[in-house]
Amino acid sequence: MGEVNLLFGWAWVLVGLVLGAVAGVFFYDVNWLGGYGSWRRRMVRLGHISFLGTGLLNLGFVFTFALKPSIPPTQAASLMFVAGGATMPLVCYLSAWKDRFRFLFVIPAASLIAAAVITVLAVCR
Repeated sequence: MGEVNLLFGWAWVLVGLVLGAVAGVFFYDVNWLGGYGSWRRRMVRLGHISFLGTGLLNLGFVFTFALKPSIPPTQAASLMFVAGGATMPLVCYLSAWKDRFRFLFVIPAASLIAAAVITVLAVCR
């Protein structure tokens, strides 16, 4: 269970760093993707950073239970952290392409919130 989150977390951190480097090549152009404040450019920036953020959430999940071996990690939280991590950057990039995809943000947000709640409850037991 935690092995999936560990691999996923580090893979997502790597992808986030690579995509940040690629996008960084274009950041000098003030008109890139409609300018600094444009929806498309903000969604691309959010997509790149969401790889890093959700990767770190998955690593935090793994390390929480590594530090507290008496508490078993829950499979539901494990899967929800992966699902939220997989869908957040996807929805960001889809929203940059077509803004109507912004309504899908409820999927990764609900998944990550539920995973965090389940994890907090497990740690508090």
